[in-house]
Amino acid sequence: MPGTRDDAQDDAAERESPDPVSDVVRWAVFSCVLVPVVLLMCGQSFGGAAGCAAGLVAVTCACRALLRQAERATGRAWAEQSAPHRGRHGRTGSRTHRGTRHPGSGTALD
Repeated sequence: MPGTRDDAQDDAAERESPDPVSDVVRWAVFSCVLVPVVLLMCGQSFGGAAGCAAGLVAVTCACRALLRQAERATGRAWAEQSAPHRGRHGRTGSRTHRGTRHPGSGTALD
């Protein structure tokens, strides 16, 4: 039924961006341009608007770096979590225990 809450959720899921960090950075860059323009229109000096723009650019770059770092850390944690457990010392399978003799290794079993 159109106009129901379920339809709105389906539409929102389809519109999600594959890279939300890029969307955030894109909006931040937009504000880095928009804020100084608005300040100039409101009578702020050019130096004040330029200083504000420089501060916004610095904050945007720092936030982008932190977001990317968090994204990488999440990816590593996800990869480690999905990797199979390899045992106590990283060995799996047969013939991996210490101190056992293996038939076929060329030594006689007496």
